[in-house]
Amino acid sequence: KVAIKGIERELICPACKELFTHPLILPCQHNVCHKCVKEILFAFEDSFADGGSESSNQSSPRIRISSSSMDRIDRISRSGMKRNSLTPRSTLFPCPGCQRDIDLGERGINGLFRNFTLETIVERYRQAARAAIAIMCDFCKPPPQESTKSCMDCSASYCNECFKIHHPWGTVKAQHEYVGPTTNFRPKILMCPEHEMERVNMYCEICRRPVCHLCKLGGGHANHRVTTMNTAYKTLKEKLSKDIEYLISKESQVKAHITQLDLLLKETECNSERAKQEASQSFEKLYHVLEEKKSAALRAIETSKNIRLEKLQTQVEEYQGLLENNGLVGYAQEVLKETDPSCFVQTAKQLHVRIQKATESLKSFRPAAETTFEDFVVDIAKQEDILGDLSFHSNGLEIPEINEEQSRMYNKALISWEWPGKTDSADIYALEYHKLNREEESVTWQKTEVCGKSEVLSDLDDDSSYAFRVRGYKGSICSPWSREVILRTPPAPVFSFLFDDKCGYNNEHLQLNPRRTSVESRAGFPLLLGSERLQVGCYTTLDYIIGDTGIAKGRHFWAFRVEAYSYLVKVGVVPSNKIQKLFHNTHDVTSPRYEQDSGHDSGSEDAFFDSSQPYTLVTLGMKKFFIPATPAAPKDPATRILPLPSCLGICLDCDRGRVGFYDAGRMKCLYECEVDCSGIMYPAFALMGGAAVHLEEAVTAKYREYHDDI
Repeated sequence: KVAIKGIERELICPACKELFTHPLILPCQHNVCHKCVKEILFAFEDSFADGGSESSNQSSPRIRISSSSMDRIDRISRSGMKRNSLTPRSTLFPCPGCQRDIDLGERGINGLFRNFTLETIVERYRQAARAAIAIMCDFCKPPPQESTKSCMDCSASYCNECFKIHHPWGTVKAQHEYVGPTTNFRPKILMCPEHEMERVNMYCEICRRPVCHLCKLGGGHANHRVTTMNTAYKTLKEKLSKDIEYLISKESQVKAHITQLDLLLKETECNSERAKQEASQSFEKLYHVLEEKKSAALRAIETSKNIRLEKLQTQVEEYQGLLENNGLVGYAQEVLKETDPSCFVQTAKQLHVRIQKATESLKSFRPAAETTFEDFVVDIAKQEDILGDLSFHSNGLEIPEINEEQSRMYNKALISWEWPGKTDSADIYALEYHKLNREEESVTWQKTEVCGKSEVLSDLDDDSSYAFRVRGYKGSICSPWSREVILRTPPAPVFSFLFDDKCGYNNEHLQLNPRRTSVESRAGFPLLLGSERLQVGCYTTLDYIIGDTGIAKGRHFWAFRVEAYSYLVKVGVVPSNKIQKLFHNTHDVTSPRYEQDSGHDSGSEDAFFDSSQPYTLVTLGMKKFFIPATPAAPKDPATRILPLPSCLGICLDCDRGRVGFYDAGRMKCLYECEVDCSGIMYPAFALMGGAAVHLEEAVTAKYREYHDDI
C-alpha cells in the first residue's frame, strides 16, 4: 500500500489551498472544490456588474484567487459577454490549476462531475491524520459510543448495538452496504449531470468523461466515439496500473534524479549568493562614483560661496566708509581740519582720488558678486535614463526586432515584433515610443508592458512621426533594445465607410463581399455580349461604386489596397450633386468615336480631357500609379508614372478644398490637387476589366489577438 501521508500535495485544492471538499472535475481534468468553483464564478459575475475586479477581490476569505486569475477574469469581463443575452452562452471559468480559461458549456457548474474517488482518498487521508479521534455513533443516547461501522445507504455511523437495532436480520436494511467508520458518504450510482434521472453507463473517448445513453442518442455526444463503462474501466485501469508499475520499477532512477536536484538546489543557493555579492559590488562602485561627484560638486559650491561672500563683505565695508564720521568720509573730514597748506595738499591729493572713485561707484551701484548659483545646477536627465535602464543584461536573451511589414499606422497603431529564433525566450516585453520633435532637446519615452508579440496604441497625434523600440524580459534579465523603427501616422483622422450596394451599384459587372469591404470587377459574359454588337473598336466602360457615407466638413483620411493584377482602377472623390452624372455617363472611354488624339501635339487634348472631368479621380493599373496631366505636372509622360504602392490612401480637406493621394505604407503624398467641396463628398472608385479593391480594416484589439494567434 502507498503511504497515505505521502500524497498531501495531490489532495490540496489549487484555489483554497486546503484539502478538497466535494471536488468537481473540470473539462481540463483539474479538480476544484465545489465551493471554490461557486466563489470564483460569483467573483466573475461581480466583475460584469461592477465593471472591474475590485468587488471580486472582496469575495470569501476562504478562497485565494491569484493575481493572474483576476487578470483573466478582468480580461474576460471586458471581452463583451452579456449576462442577459437572448442567445445561449457558455460559461468561462478561469482554472486555478492550469491558469487557462475553461468553457463549462451552457449548464455551467451543473454540468460538472463530482470526483468521488478523490473524495474517498481525501477521507482516508483525514482518517489517517486524526487516527486518535474516533467517529461517534449517530444514534446512541448521550453519551454516544464510538462507531464501529458506517452504512453507505443510510449515510450514518453506528455502534454495534445501534446497527443491530436499525438493521434487523431478515429485513431490507440488512442488505445495506456498510464499511468502516467514515464521514464520507457517496452515492452507489453515478448519475448524469445533464440527465439527472439517468445513470452513466458509457464513456466518451472524445470528451474523456462518463455519459448516459441519452447523451449519446440526442445530446452533445451524439457524433462522438463512445465505449461501454466496463471497457473504459478495464482499459484505463490497465493503463494506470502499467504506468504505476513502470514508475515503481524506476525508483532508483527517480532517487538519482532527486539527489541530482538536491545538488542543483544547493548550487542554485550558492550561485545566487555569489550573484548578489557581484551585484552589490557593482552598485557599491556606483555609490562610490556618485559620492565622489557629490563631494566635488559640494566643494565647488562651497568655494564659490566663500569667494562671493568675501567680495560682498569687502563692498559692504567700502560703502560703510562713505557714511558720515565713519571710514573714508570721517578721515576726509579730519583732513579738512588741517590748516597748514603744504601738509593739506600733500595728504588731500591722494584722498581726493579715493573720494572721486567712491562717488563714481555710488552713482553706478553694482554688486561685487552674483547671488545665484545657476552655473552649479547638475543635469542628470541622461543619467536618470541610463539608470532607469539598468538591469541584468544577458547575451543568451535574443534581441527582438520590430516587423515593419506587419506593423500598421491607421486609426490606431499596431506594432508587431518577432524573435530571430524559432521559440520565444522572453516572459514579457517592454515597448517604448516617443514622438519625433526637433524642438525638444531631451527625449521622453513612453513605456508599456506587453505579454504578447504585438500591441495596439491609441491617442497618437495625426500627421506625426514616432520612434518605436522593444526589448524582452525573462525574470530580472532583459535583452538590449531593438533597432528603433520610425513610423508615421495618417495626415488626418481615419474615415470609416463601406461600399454602397444600392446607389448605382452594377451587380452584373461588380461583385461585393458580404461585409462590403471588397469589390471586384470581372470581365465576363456581360462584357462579351456588349462588345459583340460592334465590328470595330472595343466597347468598354468604367463601372463605378461609391462609399455609403459622405463628408461635409473637416479633414479625413482613408486607405485601401488594389490587387496587383488589376488592369484599370480610378480612385478619388465625387460631390453628391454629380453622383447621377457619374452613373449615367455613357461615354465610351476606348471607342474610336471618342478618340481624343486629333493628330497633332498642341496639348489641346489634355486640356479638353481635364476640363471635361466632373470629379477628381486618379488612374491606377498594371502595378502603376499615374499622376494626372496638369499644367504643373512634368511634360514627359514617363516621369508621371510611379510604382503602385501596396496600400494607397486619400486625404480630403473640405475646409481647404484639397485632396491628396498617399502611399499609405510610408504616409508620403504622391499627388495633391484642388477639389470643389461645395457639396457632400463621397469616396469614389471605378473599375474596368479584371480588378479588385479592398478597404483597409481598422486596427482593433481583436485584430491584435487574431494576429497573435497567427
